[in-house]
Amino acid sequence: MAKLSALICVHNEEQRLHGCLSALSFCDEIVVVADRCSDGTEAIARQYGAVVVSGIFPVEGPRKHAGIARCTGDWILELDADEGVTPAFGEEIRQTIEGANAADWYQIPVDNYVGDQLVRHGWGGSFGTSSAARLFRRGHKSWKNERVHPGAKLEGTFGGKLTQPLNHMVDEDIADMFARLGRYTALKGQDLADNGKIKSLPDDAFRGVRRFFKCYVSRKGYKEGDLGFLISLMAALYPILSNLRAREIVRNRAREAKPAYAAPAAVPLRRAEAAGH
Repeated sequence: MAKLSALICVHNEEQRLHGCLSALSFCDEIVVVADRCSDGTEAIARQYGAVVVSGIFPVEGPRKHAGIARCTGDWILELDADEGVTPAFGEEIRQTIEGANAADWYQIPVDNYVGDQLVRHGWGGSFGTSSAARLFRRGHKSWKNERVHPGAKLEGTFGGKLTQPLNHMVDEDIADMFARLGRYTALKGQDLADNGKIKSLPDDAFRGVRRFFKCYVSRKGYKEGDLGFLISLMAALYPILSNLRAREIVRNRAREAKPAYAAPAAVPLRRAEAAGH
């Protein structure tokens, strides 16, 4: 029988961790990476028999890799504390990994909620997703060193998309959505400033328009009413705000790197002037 490890990376998630972990009885092992946690997160994780990895992980890639290093399962199921699963989800996962012709990684559909409203359409543009590669054999997924939405490399055979979704509580309300946009663009701005991949304002504006059209029209965000429009708008603003914040970071760094002002040294008097002539 294939061994399944659940991997969850968290920061101060005592309010939501119970709900997430209590539904993972179909997993053989739970590994929780506790990033700078100062609340009861670690104690809750241990109540469920989880392996807890404590540390300081400001960058998401190394955080994920630290958790993977402690997983002993043949398969990894990657979750967040704000995600929940059903018994039917667990059954499908077990059937998939124990199949004779199991592939190396699978996409899992995601049902996204804003408050109690299920929002199925319009996600994308680094502001949300309707499916993600969350089930994979250990050693077949790795992440880049980025603070937010790190690129992932998947190796081996793709097995397609499963049918049972993860239930993802994205935001509590519109205020939460704006707060998340602020956090994401601040982190992305640091990444862009560090790697020097800051684009011009016209490029950002073009990308923003393209993202809005893709989310609102191609991905049918218009079907979600006000929230669909807002999600599409935030997806459009994401690259613009990220690059503006990156430019601000670069300017501040340059200002801080300048030497402090020093008064010019006194110029010695000429001999004649010194002698009073």
